[in-house]
Amino acid sequence: MGVADYFVFVLYFVSMLGVGLFFSRKNHSASDYFVGGRGMGAGHVGLSVVATDVGGGFSIGLGGLGFAMGLAGSWMLFTGLIGAWLSAVLLIPKVSEMGRLKGLLTFPQFLGGFYNGRVVTTAAIISAIGYIGFTSSQILAGAKLASATFSSIDLNTALLFMGVIAVVYTVLGGIKAVIYTDTVQWILLIAGLVFIGLPLGYRAIGGWVAIETTLGPSYLSLRSVAWQDLVNWAVTIVPIWFVGMTLYQRIFACKSQKEARRAWFIAGLFEWPIMAFMGVALGLFARVALEQGMFAELGHTGVSGFDAEMGLPILLRTILPTGLLGLMMSAYFSAIMSTADSCLMAASGNVVTDLMPKRVQRTTRERGHVGVLRMSQWVTLGIGAAALALASVMPNVLDLMLYSYAFMVSGLLVPVVAALFGQSPSSRGAWAAMMGGGTVTLGLIVGGWDLPWGLDANLFGITASAGLYGIISKFESSS
Repeated sequence: MGVADYFVFVLYFVSMLGVGLFFSRKNHSASDYFVGGRGMGAGHVGLSVVATDVGGGFSIGLGGLGFAMGLAGSWMLFTGLIGAWLSAVLLIPKVSEMGRLKGLLTFPQFLGGFYNGRVVTTAAIISAIGYIGFTSSQILAGAKLASATFSSIDLNTALLFMGVIAVVYTVLGGIKAVIYTDTVQWILLIAGLVFIGLPLGYRAIGGWVAIETTLGPSYLSLRSVAWQDLVNWAVTIVPIWFVGMTLYQRIFACKSQKEARRAWFIAGLFEWPIMAFMGVALGLFARVALEQGMFAELGHTGVSGFDAEMGLPILLRTILPTGLLGLMMSAYFSAIMSTADSCLMAASGNVVTDLMPKRVQRTTRERGHVGVLRMSQWVTLGIGAAALALASVMPNVLDLMLYSYAFMVSGLLVPVVAALFGQSPSSRGAWAAMMGGGTVTLGLIVGGWDLPWGLDANLFGITASAGLYGIISKFESSS
């Protein structure tokens, strides 16, 4: 990278920290910090939703899928479109109305309208743990991108750099800063991909003829995906739209139910086909470039042993001229930041609002709303440090994200569905479903079990969760 690239890069990070500092002066209460005063419109929230859900982690992960399996990897984000639109129709009407009437700030508080305090606390713990993992995946994505771009920076140094920037920015700004900057960051990423990454990458590898010559037809077919992959993506990604704390915060932040639903429809379209195909196409270009020998000077001469998720950042480093490389890297880092800050805010909201209610009440009496705000910022800082520590021991971005998704979904989906559609939701059943579903999924993942037909552990966790809820709720109704 040249001097111009470093200048653009540093300017971007200074600007983001400046935005965080600006909005830190606009926050006067926990409500401002976590849901932005409940006055946001569909455009900003919709772009913030897709920036949070896809962001840099999925951008890097999608590039890895494109590198490994070609265009068929785009189906992963088709499940995001399905989840967004289903939740717009089935979830938002009830959540938005309840949130405005009761002044809700978090997803567990929504569950509190149907279940007892033990369920709320358990949901908060599961959600917080899941979002700490997801925050870690974004920090890791940024570190991989930085270490691949700057040859003088190793992965651990990049992790520390990304972690400090993401945490400090989030601690300062709160949700309103997150949403507004997400809009800018997402536009920056899309513009970078459309006008810089895709055209220059396509030209550098030799165009369509080179792609067809270098890769087999399976890389260009949308059918080259196993049914197990489709099932695993669906049961992991679709349900997150019903249990994701980051999404509930944005529903509560919207100024009306209509604006929230519009935001979700916008987000779905940006996920698939727009971002899905751009991400996997760049990963596919990276595969062609590697096999053509374009990465040989960097010590990468073959596919064997090559990290698929490093293909995209190395491609950009190889083909982009001075100045444009800085812009493109800033675009990817902006997407990573837009997800990291949202997930960090979600975990912080769970801990402060749901796990420390008595402390919040005492602080409000003694120091007022400003005291609660400062406490929230300190909690956010601590959670950010934990996320950075986790990122240092996980090697794969996409695995870390999907594990975090799976842990949350398997424990929380069944109680949410029962709350939305059940006639008399059972608190005992919900608690057992959370504990059983999360435990089964986590146990299967950590234990490294060979599961039937290659299906995801999350599917078995959800099945166990549903079974436990059904048995206990039926027993209660008959007793």
